[in-house]
Formats: sequence, C-alpha cells, structure tokens
Amino acid sequence: AAPEDPPREPPGIGAASASSAAGFPSSQGPAGTAGSNPLSRKLRKVLETRLEADKEMLEALKALSVFFVENSLRTRRNLRGDIEHRSLAINEEFVCIFKKVKEELESINEDVQIMNNCCQEMTSHLKAAKEQTQDLIVKTTKLQAESQRLELKAQVADAFIAEFQLSPEEISILRGARDGPITESFFKVLGRVKQIHSDVKILLRTSQQRSGLEIMEQMALLQETSYEQLYRWAQGECRALTQESCDISPVLAQAMEALQDRPVLYKYTLDEFGTARRSAVVRGFIDALTRGGPGGTPRPIEMHSHDPLRYVGDMLAWLHQATASEKEHLEAILKLVTAEGVEETMQEVVGHITEGVCRPLKVRIEQVIVAEPGAVLLYKISNLLKFYHHTISNIVGNSAAMLLTTIEEMYLLSKKIFFNSLSLHASKLMDKIELPPADLGPSSALNQTLILLREILASHDSCVVPVDTRQADFVQVLSCVMDPLLQLCTMSASNLGSADMATFMVNSLHMMKTTLALFEFTDKRLEMLQCQIEAHLDTLINEEANFVLTRTGLSYIYNIVQQHKPEQGPLVNVPSMDSTSLKAAMVQFDRYLSAPDSLLMPQINFLLSASVKQQIIKQSTELICRAYSEVYAAVMHPDNEYKDPETILQRSPHQVQALLS
Repeated sequence: AAPEDPPREPPGIGAASASSAAGFPSSQGPAGTAGSNPLSRKLRKVLETRLEADKEMLEALKALSVFFVENSLRTRRNLRGDIEHRSLAINEEFVCIFKKVKEELESINEDVQIMNNCCQEMTSHLKAAKEQTQDLIVKTTKLQAESQRLELKAQVADAFIAEFQLSPEEISILRGARDGPITESFFKVLGRVKQIHSDVKILLRTSQQRSGLEIMEQMALLQETSYEQLYRWAQGECRALTQESCDISPVLAQAMEALQDRPVLYKYTLDEFGTARRSAVVRGFIDALTRGGPGGTPRPIEMHSHDPLRYVGDMLAWLHQATASEKEHLEAILKLVTAEGVEETMQEVVGHITEGVCRPLKVRIEQVIVAEPGAVLLYKISNLLKFYHHTISNIVGNSAAMLLTTIEEMYLLSKKIFFNSLSLHASKLMDKIELPPADLGPSSALNQTLILLREILASHDSCVVPVDTRQADFVQVLSCVMDPLLQLCTMSASNLGSADMATFMVNSLHMMKTTLALFEFTDKRLEMLQCQIEAHLDTLINEEANFVLTRTGLSYIYNIVQQHKPEQGPLVNVPSMDSTSLKAAMVQFDRYLSAPDSLLMPQINFLLSASVKQQIIKQSTELICRAYSEVYAAVMHPDNEYKDPETILQRSPHQVQALLS
C-alpha cells in the first residue's frame, strides 16, 4: 500500500514549493537538497498524481471552480477563508431549514397527543358501553342461533313438501283433465305422483311412519283417480278411430304407455281400439267390394267377379294391405309400451280386427271355387291363396287365427277340387281309350292332357309360394296326370305289333319328356320316362336289325351260324349254306350297303325325334355289322371247308362297318 498522503499545504506554501522545485531560489536556503527535502518530495508526489484517476479531487476542484473564478495571489491566500465562510453559510442555511422541520414535528406531536387523548376517551366509553350491553349481546346471540335453527327447519320442511307433495299447479293439471283433453303435462304430473309414491317408502323405515302412510295413501288415491281419467279419455279416443285410415296421436301412445301399469285398463283400452278398427275394416272391405275407392278409383272388386283369378286376388290383396295397415296402427299406439308380450298382444288385436271380414271373404271365394272354373284356374287360385296365407302370417304371425284359418280352408278346398278335376279328366281318358293314329304319333287325348299339364306347370313356376310347398305340389300334380297318361298309352298300344307299339310308345313318351323338361322339380320323372324310352328303343333297334337281315337274306344264314356246332360237320354241308346260296345272299347285302336308307322300317319314319331316329339307325347298324362279322368268321374258318372263301365274302367286317358308318 502507498504511504499515507501528508496533509495538504496552504495555497501559498504550495506555490512557493512549486517555485523552488522549478529551480527558483527558496527562502529556506540552499541547505536542503532535492533528494532529502520533504517539500520537494511532496511537490514531486503532487506533480506525479494523475488527477483523472482521483474522483474526489475532481469533485473538489469542480466545486471549487464554482466560486473560485480568479486565480491570483490574493484569491489564493483568501481561498481558505472563502471556503470556511462558504461552509458556514451552508450550515446556517441547514440550521434554518431544520428549524422549520423541528417546528412541524412539534406541531405533529401535539396533534398526536390530542388524538391519543381522544382514543383513550373512546376506549373508556367503549368499555363502559360493553359492560352495560353485555346482557343484550348474550340475548342477541341466543336469538340468532334460534333464528338459524328455525330457518333450517323451514328449509327442511320446504324440501319435504317439494319432495313428497304436489304443487297447486300440478294438482290443478290433474283435476283439469276431468273436463278437458289430456296433455303431455298430465303425464309429467302422473309420473311425479308415481315417483312420490315410490319414494315415500323411505319414510316407512324411519320414525316418520305416520307421515309416510298418509302421503302414500294420498298419492295412491291420486294415482287411481288419474288412471281412471286417463282410461276414459283413451277409451273415447279409440272409439273415434272408425275411419278407414286413422292417425294415432302421440298423446294416445303416451296414454298406453302409462296404462301398462294397470293391466286391466290397458286391456280394456286395446279391446276398445280393436272393436273400433274391426268395424272400420269390415265397412272398408264391403265398400271396396261394392263401391270401390274414392271417386270410383279403383273400381269395385265385384266388377271383376267374371274373372275368378283377379276377383280372388283383389280381395286377398285388399286384406293384405288392410292387415299391414292395422299392424302399423298398433305399432304406433304401442310404440312406447315396454311391458313383456307386446308382439303377442299386437297379433291378438290384429286377429280380432280382421276376424270380421272372414265370413264375407269365405262366402265369395267358396262361390268361385265351387263354380269349378277349370283345373288351371283352380290351381292358380290355390297357389294365390297359399301365397297370401304365407305373406299375411309373416306380418301378423300365427295368432290371427280366424283370418289365416279361413284362407287355409279355402286353399285346401281349391286344392281338393283341383285334384278332383284332374282325377275326373283322367277317368274320362280311361273310359274311352282311343286307338293310336295311323302315323303312330301321340293321340289327341294325350296332346290335350299335355297342354293342360303344361299350363298347370307354367302357372306353378310363376307362383311365389315357398319352394318346399311348390315341390310337394309338383310331385302330386305329376302323379295325378302322368300315371294315367302312361296307363292310357300302354292300353292304347296293347293290340299293336311290337314295332308299332314301340314306335307309338317312344313318340308318346318323347312328347311327355319334352313337356316336362321345361319345368323344375321333374328330374325323377324325366329319368323314369327316359328309362321307358330306352326300353322301347331296344325293341325298335332289334326290329330294324332283323328287318334288314331278313331283306338281305342274312337272317337265315346268321341263325344257322349261331346254331351250328362243330360236331355237326362242316358248315358247307348244311342245306342253303353252300357257296352259291351265300353268294346270292351277298348280292342282296351289297345292294343294302350301297343304299342303307332303302331298307328302313316304315315305323322309323314315324318317329317324331330325329335324334331318336338316328340312334336307332346307328345301333341297328352295329347289330348288323356284328352279325356279318360272325358269318364272315364262320365262312373263313377252315373247318367249314369253303373253297376260296374270299370270293364268297369279298368284303371284310371293317369294310362293311366303314360303308355303313
């Protein structure tokens, strides 16, 4: 650390020191030297000091510059005195200012003393007042506590009344429903009554059992009164639903939802609805039969009574539409009901509604069926009845017993009369059996019966009854028609020759097969017919082969070859088996080979099917080639001792087969 700075010299001394240090003569004489004179050291130190680094010095000089404006000897000498005078003036100013502050503080002190005195007086007054009002405060506190307790009791009482009692407005809504219509607010109040009746059971498990019983009895009475009013209103609404088309109001649906809690009233209301709708449906059905639609469109159904199929179809279509509409009405009125068995209930009501139309429907359909419009129409009507029975049962289930039973009875009646008609037709065929035509084609009775069968099967294919039912009916129809036809054809051809009989049977069976091939469910019957055709084809094939062999002379030769045994000797020694006879027969056979079609039985040309005809020619040719092969092998055998057999039978079996193929 630097040594402590010595005290500053007065300005005059500093100036003199500065003059000495600059080389001027000093008043102290030459005794001191520059290295040992303290004044010189101090002066040197002053000169070496950097004023810009000494902030205090700079501040002091800055303050000095304010009043030290003239640097002269006199001013330098008086500088100390000036500084002291200035310091004194500043102190006097400071004292003057603080004197005023002291006076203000003394004034504040007086005010505080006054305030303190006032506070003490007020405290004394308060203590006195507190001692005087202590009893009043205790009483006030007790009254406040009692007030809070009473207020709490009032709140509890209000909450109890709000929870377990109806408001005057709600009571007026329930009572107002006696004379006016039911509104949605009625159901809200009724729901609140039910809720109170349910919630009040909580009171029975507490000490408030008497209140709970009174409230429960009151709510039960309100409930019964409200349900009675609701039932009477719903009954009146249902009685008004007598138009053919009706709109179910949402309020009525809400009424049914509420009445489900009272099963008896609920059932009575549905009965009333069913009775009203039954009358509407019966009246609508009679109007549709006799008057038609609004403005005459559509026309009355009775106008089409001359067309049995349309007549029955229009009546069933109207009933189908009416049944679907009534179910929609019931779904609308019971859409909010959540009780079990709603679907069964709807089916029972629909059955009751549609029961009224069963009698007029049955009478009219019976008249159509008993009139026997023909087997085809009867079959179409029975299919129509079966279809609507299936369709209506899908809509209303099986509980609409009367309507479905009526349709089922009419279906069975039409089916019975239809099969009676077919049986009668078959018996007429058997009573008068015709001989086959000269061309051995199907008889007129067969053609007429097949036309009838084709119409029946065509109407059967177009019906929309279930597949299993259609298949069962198909089998029964085919059995009722095809079996008598087959018997008829067999008896008609019983007096014919084998070839004529086979031709007639093939033509008749082919016609039956062609008719049945157009329809489904006939595979088994087609297979049976095909087996019978093939049996008769075998007869025709054998007859054609015998015909050709007989005409060419090979029949006798072939029979001898088959019957000849080696122990009988050479075949050449058998009568009519010599080379000359064989050559004569081969001449006839060569003529046949050159023109095979010239040796066809007349019956072959009577066949209706070209494919069957070609099959007979092909298979009979194979039999002829087989017979020729056996004859050729016998002639060529050395044991039969024919000379030059190649000259007798010039064609090999392969050549013959090639010529005939």
